[in-house]
This record gives sequence, C-alpha cells and structure tokens, in this order.
Amino acid sequence: MEGKLSILMVSAEVHPLAKVGGLADVMGALPRALADAGHDVKIALPFYKQIRDGDLKTSPVKGAGEFDVPFGDTTVAAKAYSARLPGSKVEVLLIENERFFGRDGVYSSAATGEAFSDNAERFIFFSGAVLRLARLTGYKPDIIHCHDHQTGFIPAWLRDEPKAGPYFKDTGIVYTIHNLAYQGVFPRKMGYVAGFSEHMMKPVGGIEFHGDVNMMKAGIIYSDTITTVSPTYAREIQTEEFGHGLEGVLTSRARDLVGILNGVDYSVWNPESDKLIPYRYSIQDQTGKRLCREHLIKRLDLKVPDGVPIVGMISRLVDQKGFDLVAAALDRLIDLDLALVILGTGEKKYHDLLGEYAGRYPGRVSVNIAFDEELAHQIEAGCDMFLMPSKYEPCGLNQMYSMKYGTVPVVRKTGGLADSVIDLDASPDSTGFVFEKYSADELFGAVERAREAYRDGNAWSELMLRAMKRDFSWQHQARQYIDTYVATLKKRKVVTES
Repeated sequence: MEGKLSILMVSAEVHPLAKVGGLADVMGALPRALADAGHDVKIALPFYKQIRDGDLKTSPVKGAGEFDVPFGDTTVAAKAYSARLPGSKVEVLLIENERFFGRDGVYSSAATGEAFSDNAERFIFFSGAVLRLARLTGYKPDIIHCHDHQTGFIPAWLRDEPKAGPYFKDTGIVYTIHNLAYQGVFPRKMGYVAGFSEHMMKPVGGIEFHGDVNMMKAGIIYSDTITTVSPTYAREIQTEEFGHGLEGVLTSRARDLVGILNGVDYSVWNPESDKLIPYRYSIQDQTGKRLCREHLIKRLDLKVPDGVPIVGMISRLVDQKGFDLVAAALDRLIDLDLALVILGTGEKKYHDLLGEYAGRYPGRVSVNIAFDEELAHQIEAGCDMFLMPSKYEPCGLNQMYSMKYGTVPVVRKTGGLADSVIDLDASPDSTGFVFEKYSADELFGAVERAREAYRDGNAWSELMLRAMKRDFSWQHQARQYIDTYVATLKKRKVVTES
C-alpha cells in the first residue's frame, strides 16, 4: 500500500519561515526528510507579514488567486501563494489575509508580547482556507497531517458527516500533539464561527470542554491516528499529572496513539559544519571544542579556569522548564565550582531573579535575556554540560543537539528527555546524567555527579564520544512516520469499506 504517498502538512509554524518554538523546527525538517524518502509533501502555512516582507520567492496558486472561506454566517476572502521550503523541493502553500496575518507576530504582538485576542478566528480561518484550497485545486492527499491545536478543527470538519462530504473520505488524518499544555480553549461561540452544529458542542461531546470549545480535543477525537513527540510523553499524557484535563479523552484513543521521538536537523546542528560557531570540530578531532569554550568565556566575560565546567541552559524562562528548581539550588550549584550560562526569555520573575544571581556571581553566572540564534549555537559548542530540569518535556531538542556537540546533558527523567539520554550509572552506553524526582535536591545531586565525573578527564572524554555518536537524524524518525501513515490508511480503508 505504501508506494509514493501524497502528504499535506498543516501547521502554524515552519522553520525558517516562521518560528516560535520547537514545532517550527520539526516542520522545517520532517517534511524534507519525507520528501527525500520519495514522498510528495506539501506544507500549508499562514502567509505572515514576516514571510511576505522577506525574500521568499512566491507565486499565486493557479485557480486560487482569491477565494471565499466560510466563516460563521459569512465568508472571508483568502489568497493562496506557492513557494518552496528553503533548501528543499517541498512546496509551501501560503494562505494570505491581511486582517488576520498582516501584522508583526505569529501568536502574539512582536511589540508587546501580548497574545492576539483573535487567535481563534485567525486559525479557524486558516484551517478552513486550507481545505477550501485543496477542493478548488483538485488536490486530494493520501494523508492530511495536522500539528497542534491551531489545526485541531480540521479533523473535526472532515469527520463530521455529512458536513464534510465525500471529497476527503479516503484521506487519512494524522494529528500530532507537540505540547498538550497549549490546547486552544476558546469561548463556545467560536464553535459556531467554525460552523459546527449543536451536536458537536453538547456537554462532554465532540469539541466541548467545560462550557468552552477545545481545538486540541477536536483533533484528538476526530483524527484517525494521534501522534506525539516521544514514546514516554505518549504514556504520560494519559495520566492526571500530565493530561491537562484531556487524559480521559487520550486514554479512550490509546490504541490510536503513537509516540515518535523528534529528530535533529544535522544540516543546522552539527559542529563539523556549523557556521555560527567560531571553530568546527568532530569526533575525530575535538580541538575546536576547547577553542569554542575559550571563545565563549571571552564573549561572556566568564572567570572560569581550566578544570571548571561550564553548564549551559537555552530555554524559555518559565516554571515548566524547571527554573524554580534552578533558583532554589543555584547557590549550592555555584559552590560546586562551576559556571552557569543561561540564554532565553520568559516570565519577568525569572528575568529579575536570574539577573540578581548574575550580579551576585559575576564571571560565574551569565544570564542573557534574549533570543539569539548565534549565541545558542556557541553555548552548545562552548559548554561542557547542558542542564534541562523540566517539569515535563514532550520531546526536547537541546539535549539531542548537546550530545552532537559533545556537551553532556543533565536532565530530568520525563518525556523525550527520558527517551534520549542514558544515565552514566545505568548503562555502559551512557550519554549523560538523569534524575527522577522533580526537586531541587535531585537536580543538585545530578549536577554534583556530573561535576565529579568531569574531574576524570579520560572517562569524561569517553562519555562525550558516546554522546556524539548518538544518531537522532530525521531520516530514521521519518521512517516511523511513514509506517504510521500506512497504518492509518489501512484503518481508513476498513472504515470506508464497512
């Protein structure tokens, strides 16, 4: 059944065109890996102002220069453009509407950081426009693969018979949860704007969620297959601790829920070819690793002699990422004789608190409140360890980047962190340090173990080499998605023939 599949990816973010978080990284790499495997892949993405103002070459989609999209009791005009994902043969279908996407920012204002008040309307319109565009152009993919809550109404529309009609009846629908915490919960009236009838919004039914509507719940219930971004996270979200109120819905779909660990785009994250780091290096020759450390010390004005490890963190500065634990343990961590480099933005309380620590420990704590892609790469290359003490982590990418750069990860055992890092005491194939309980003491204990291991230069070098040899390339992960698509189509065939 496999052969060459036609796959439509629908997402609110795609690297390098529009990025807010890890979703964009996945959407910049997975479609390319699927195309390289011989499949016909298209991506649908809003035509944000930042894309329009860039240098991406676009052309109007033939037959869809302008078209109307149903929107509540009226219609809204859309235009569609075609482009190529930079560095690939993947076609990107860009949905334009000045009212919804002619502003600076993806989900929130670039000027204020405030979330746009009309995000529900924006992504209802986008999702509806994607399906309308497919019908107008006669495009009938084998698989429609929707990503995160912004696209969650698409599966509900397509499986809400007889509304959907026969056009997509043979198309398999796959829905990926990248982060269950962000569900797209909006007032009930948004269900009517989306065109749903009362039976879809009855209590406990369809898309209803405590009197509101929930886009992610819609995607989970009405897709043929649900995936998420690591096997451990697929199990965790079926529990009350990690389910964010949807654990019962997910448990009811457990047979159709698959966890596939995200991959790494080694064309971007590879110390052998990385143009953003001052010195390149490899498993065979790690001289550049030492020089990158020296460069980072100079750039950030660190006071770190040889033998003192530098610990990096690149993250949103929020509770979920474990910064409450970092704050509680920071004095003790510095007493271990190490340096800490932090890059990211987030909650003001952490901006202020971490700034205070940087003032208290000049040369040992460097806090950089920014989004800086170059510095992110230089931290990965120049640090000795990388800390990720997350409360929960659907997949995580930095721990995998770190391993490629020989920067040993110290992580909490949750989600994709549990699936990708092997603790030093657990296996001869170890690649890092793992702690289980979410507490400042456990975090401190893991860093303390890493600090002790660092004192043995030969053993540390062997640990670095094992980490660098791990392969998280998208080619392998794409194979798992292809298998999932094929299984989805087999399920769909049973449904349509019954």
